[in-house]
Amino acid sequence: MKQRPSFPARLDTTLAKNRPNAHGVPAPAKAAAPTTQTSAAPAGVSKNANAAKPAAPQGHGMESSAVRARMVQKLAAGGITDAHVLAAMGTIERHRFVDSALINQAYEDTSLPIGLGQTISKPGVVSRMLELLRNGHSGKLGRVLEIGTGCGYQAAVLSCLATEVYSIERLRGLHDRARDNLRHLRLPNLHLLFGDGMVGYPKGAPYAAIIAAAGGEAVPQAWVDQLAVGGRLVAPVVTMGAPGAAGSAQALLVLDKTAQGVRQTILEAVHFVPLKSGVA
Repeated sequence: MKQRPSFPARLDTTLAKNRPNAHGVPAPAKAAAPTTQTSAAPAGVSKNANAAKPAAPQGHGMESSAVRARMVQKLAAGGITDAHVLAAMGTIERHRFVDSALINQAYEDTSLPIGLGQTISKPGVVSRMLELLRNGHSGKLGRVLEIGTGCGYQAAVLSCLATEVYSIERLRGLHDRARDNLRHLRLPNLHLLFGDGMVGYPKGAPYAAIIAAAGGEAVPQAWVDQLAVGGRLVAPVVTMGAPGAAGSAQALLVLDKTAQGVRQTILEAVHFVPLKSGVA
C-alpha cells in the first residue's frame, strides 16, 4: 500500500473572474515521470503572507527589499489582489534565478532566458496563475503539484503558499540548475523531481492544486486523476493549431474538480512552450 503525505488537500472551487487582458510568455517545457530521486530543495523562506510587500526595505541594489516592493506594487496595479500571492512575490528574490548578465532586468515584468531554450515567466504571469490557483483561499493550500520546475522560481513562490510542493522537471539540466538555485533558501516543504510530468506524481496525490508551465492540446488524464475533489488545476492549453506550430494559439485553462465532475473555464491568451513527454 502506497504511503501518502499526511497534509490535507482542500480548495475552494469558486471560479475566478475572467480577465482577458493578461498575457503569458514562454515558460519552461516540462515535466516527466518522476524517478525515485527527490531533492528536497533546502529551506527557510519567510512565511509572511499577510502583507502585500516586505515590511521595510533592506539591503542594497538587487538585494534590497525595496526593489521587490516596487515589483509587487506594479503587480497590484496590474490587477493582482491576492495579498498572499503579493507577499510571496515580494519574499522570493527573483534575481537569484536569472543569469548574472540579465540581473538588472530581474524585477521587470518580462520573461528571461534560463538556458536549454527555456525562459523564466514574467512576474505578471506567475502571479496571475498563482492567484487563479489559490482562488481566494483564506490560508495555505495543501499539497501542490507543479509541472515544469524550470529554474525553480515559481516553485519557491509556491512554497510560501502551500504546505507542500512537488515540482517535476523533464530536462536534467534545468532540474540540476533549480536545485542549485534553491539550495540557499533551504525550503523543507519543496521537493524537486526529475521525470515525466505528463504522468504527474501519483505518490503525492491527491493534490489540492496542480499548475503547469507548458501547454498541450488537452490536460493529461493523469493530472485530473491526481487532483483532489474540490481541487483546482491551472494550465495553458492549445486552442488553435498544433502545439508549438507556427500560428498556434494557447489560453489559460482553469479546471475545477467537483463531486459532480469536472468544470473547465478558458481564460485569456497566453504563450508557453509545448508540453512534452519523456525526459532529456
